[in-house]
Amino acid sequence: MGEAQQGDAGAGQAAQAQWQQDESGLRLRLSGDWRGGPMLPPPPEPQDSTDPREAARPLLMHVDGQALSHFDSRLAAQLWALSRSRQQALNTEALPPGLRGMLDLAARQSAGDTPNGKRRPRWLTRIGLDWQARYRRTRDTLAFTGELLIAVYRALRGSTAMRGEDMAQQLHATGPASLPIVTLVSFLVGLIIAYMGAAQLQRLGAQAFMADLVTIGVVREIAALMTGIMLAGRVGAAFAAQLGSMQANEEIDALRALGLNPVEHLVLPRVLAMALMAPLLTTFAAVVGMLAGLLVAVGIFHVELLDYLYRSSKAITLAHAGIGLLKGTVYGVLVAMAGCRQGLHAGRSAQAVGEATTAAVVQAIIWIVIAASALTIAFQRLGW
Repeated sequence: MGEAQQGDAGAGQAAQAQWQQDESGLRLRLSGDWRGGPMLPPPPEPQDSTDPREAARPLLMHVDGQALSHFDSRLAAQLWALSRSRQQALNTEALPPGLRGMLDLAARQSAGDTPNGKRRPRWLTRIGLDWQARYRRTRDTLAFTGELLIAVYRALRGSTAMRGEDMAQQLHATGPASLPIVTLVSFLVGLIIAYMGAAQLQRLGAQAFMADLVTIGVVREIAALMTGIMLAGRVGAAFAAQLGSMQANEEIDALRALGLNPVEHLVLPRVLAMALMAPLLTTFAAVVGMLAGLLVAVGIFHVELLDYLYRSSKAITLAHAGIGLLKGTVYGVLVAMAGCRQGLHAGRSAQAVGEATTAAVVQAIIWIVIAASALTIAFQRLGW
């Protein structure tokens, strides 16, 4: 039997608390006047049991307050805290009605609480909060786009505050530093397209059309799409991490306090660098993809080299090349905007910076897919 007892020199009989353990569990016996009484003694440690399942099972806790003469809300608060610490409800059948009513009210009020102590909103409230968050994100994106357009307009008029050193640094980080990954992925994707396409054309005895398939597919669609996705994972994530870290360290607030526009100083160089480098990387990716297709056609399916080159030159038209470069530029700008937008609106912790980086990549890929679908449908409807 675990037992504890405390006394109080207050009015009437002294406040007493005694723990007992029996077959039904732990029992707390309260007696005396508990108005402004002492703290409840902690429950005793459970007695050793030879049965491991019995030892692991939490003991039921009963509170017997039949001998209480007086009590106040302090005692109710202590019993409620005891219940929360043990993570189990107390058996309060032997408590006075007033004290039991206060504990029942506390239990009903906390029924919707989450484990961290915050109240869980109802389903209608959650829908409202979700739409409110979506509206806030949309508003921030539109405001960011407007600020960026104003910064571009100021740059075209020659009154921008953007520094040339920042622009040169971003050009290097976006273009030459991305060449290795662009080369590798473009070569492998061109290889896959050529091999899969040739396997289908071979059934019809039309291997000679491999050049048309690979050239048009890579130049018009694949090179721009793969370049945009690679830039989203490499450059867009870096933009979000850089600006998010500056936001967490209050460096962006410092720029605003000095009267400097962070969009012109931080965002504009990155967006312009991406707009200039994305079409160049798309062109490079298309060339690498076509070379991979040539290796497959000549080396595996024995297509004549001169015949492949001739058909490739005939397949490339100004419309295909222009559409591919336009898509690559649009994808690059969207990647830069997604990265900078998430970085500028990141929180002020390391976790928030990580979340902004992830959100930038996801948002950039979603924007790329939406833009690709819209542009493809538009150009097809125009007959280009």
